[in-house]
Amino acid sequence: MVPMSGAPVLESDQVSDSGTWFRVEVTSAASAVRRAAERLAAQLNLGEQRTADLAIVAAELASNLVKHADEGLLLLRPVRADEQAGVELIAIDTGPGMIDMDRSATDGHSTAGTLGIGLGAIVRQASWFDAHSVPNRGTTLAVQIWPETPPKPFWAAGVNRPLAGEAVSGDGFASRIRDGRHQVLLCDGLGHGPLAAAATAAALNAFRAAPTAPPAEVVEHLHRSIRHTRGAALAVAELDVPAAVVRFAGLGNIAGAVLEGEDRRGMVSLPGIAGHQRRTVREYQYPLRPGSTVVMHSDGVTDRWRPADYPGLLGRAPVLLAATVLRDAGIRRDDACVLAARAPT
Repeated sequence: MVPMSGAPVLESDQVSDSGTWFRVEVTSAASAVRRAAERLAAQLNLGEQRTADLAIVAAELASNLVKHADEGLLLLRPVRADEQAGVELIAIDTGPGMIDMDRSATDGHSTAGTLGIGLGAIVRQASWFDAHSVPNRGTTLAVQIWPETPPKPFWAAGVNRPLAGEAVSGDGFASRIRDGRHQVLLCDGLGHGPLAAAATAAALNAFRAAPTAPPAEVVEHLHRSIRHTRGAALAVAELDVPAAVVRFAGLGNIAGAVLEGEDRRGMVSLPGIAGHQRRTVREYQYPLRPGSTVVMHSDGVTDRWRPADYPGLLGRAPVLLAATVLRDAGIRRDDACVLAARAPT
């Protein structure tokens, strides 16, 4: 098991499907989560023992949300790295939170009114586990189950969800490492529903297959590649640690920022619709200091959040930052997606 900590670099591409969200407020929802997890494990050929471990994790997570959390949600999705596929569960809630996350994950520890009960069992079964909690604000917890030795935790991760009432999200994300270039993409397909999702899927596929190049050239490639779709707002960021810069190029309403401590420095995306309308794509550079994190999100997420409101969150895995921002700043009347990336130090 990998202990609760920040995320070192995974030296390969990350491909993560959108998965399924569950509102977990009653016992029957907990049973539904467990059954869905077992079905996903079968589809991924996770193996009998790891499927049983996953069932325990899913049941404990969902049960804790029902018993001890407010407005509990759980995301179940496949995750892939190299030639291996696993299952990830992300649980979020809006309270009551935990004062000592590490102690709450110890077997036998229980604090009335918190999510601490059952975390010991989750930690034992998990291939990888990380969590963050703020009292009276809520908890975000991520667990991965892999069939064999887990990959290194992802250096970049995102979370998306569809507009209320839609089955699929038109927002998506991807990451890649090419010749030492650590690049991430966030895409918001025009509109909502299946056609928006198709535009984003085309952009993500084009990004993974794009030639190794700086972000502006990658954006140009994406613009040409998705002309057959309704188009999208999208942005590409490259975290260049040796040069101590972030290179950023975008078209449309994609927000990007560099987080350093309590500071948040915004990045510029130009007006346009990839695949249809664009001005000359411009690439901007911003300082990237050791330990800084890049966050990108679609316009289904507001800017009304501050790093200072989440003590210790920037030291946790990127997926926790993405899920926490989505929880607190996501807009239910729009598709929403948040991506967080931290390049190696």
